[in-house]
Amino acid sequence: MVIILALAAAVLYGTADFLGGVASRRASVFAVLATTVPAGAVVVVVVALLGEAPWLGGLLGHGLGSPTSFGGWGAVGWAAASGVCGASGLVAFYAGFATAPISVVAPVAALVSTLLPVGVAIAGGERPTGSMVAGGLVCLVAIVLVSMPPDGRPADGSRAADDPNEGGHGAAASRLRGLGYGAAAGAGFGLFFLCLKNAGQSGVLWPVAVSRTAGTLVAFGIALATRTRPWRRDGTAAIALVSGAVDAAANVCYVLATRAGLFGLAVVVTSLYPGMTVLLARWVLGERMRWLQRAGLLLAAAGVVLLTG
Repeated sequence: MVIILALAAAVLYGTADFLGGVASRRASVFAVLATTVPAGAVVVVVVALLGEAPWLGGLLGHGLGSPTSFGGWGAVGWAAASGVCGASGLVAFYAGFATAPISVVAPVAALVSTLLPVGVAIAGGERPTGSMVAGGLVCLVAIVLVSMPPDGRPADGSRAADDPNEGGHGAAASRLRGLGYGAAAGAGFGLFFLCLKNAGQSGVLWPVAVSRTAGTLVAFGIALATRTRPWRRDGTAAIALVSGAVDAAANVCYVLATRAGLFGLAVVVTSLYPGMTVLLARWVLGERMRWLQRAGLLLAAAGVVLLTG
């Protein structure tokens, strides 16, 4: 069950990232952030209120406890912290994309966001089997490879740090910035995984709703501080809204996965989400895939097989 739920979370996270990326090509990333996060919050709050009905609550619970419980103020605190960490990670992630090579930021963020919660899980006493360890290592390599961008150029007008004609000092400085932004983003995402897992110990929907609400406050604060311009009437806002709703569904699947089995296993499988983003970019936008990305997708499949075994 944990593999199925974590894979569902990975597919949904990857889809949400793809839609958010499409929206970010047409509007400010801060406008996208200030739309996707609250959209997810609204969806989860509505579902949580509906889940108060005994028949729906039982359907959503699947034997994993009450899906609508707040779990006390401690759980609320963990949920709020997860929202702040997740939104902060996204800010560092987008800032890194704008000022440093994507080929540095994305893999570092993916690796740190996986290793941090897995390390905490192992320190907390989780002891995976040999097959799980092998599958997890294969998935870690797959995550890094799949996170590589379609080309080596930075996005959104940043300096061409991957250009071999650029001076060595400038390229090195840009890569160091990418390392820092990637590590900061990965730490934010990793802490998000940890905090949301702790928040979901006694409930599912309400902790996710609190998390998204806290993230909404951060997103709105950033939008106001940066004086983000309003949306244009070109349908981009609708894409961002769908991205937020899908991301919220991914949060729910992730929390359920952490309660269905080993936390470290759930994190590793969920962190395969860049694979879905890459596949959608290939299928929908016709973007070409690097051979490293193709190898990463094959390794991801092999890793999931090992984890399942």
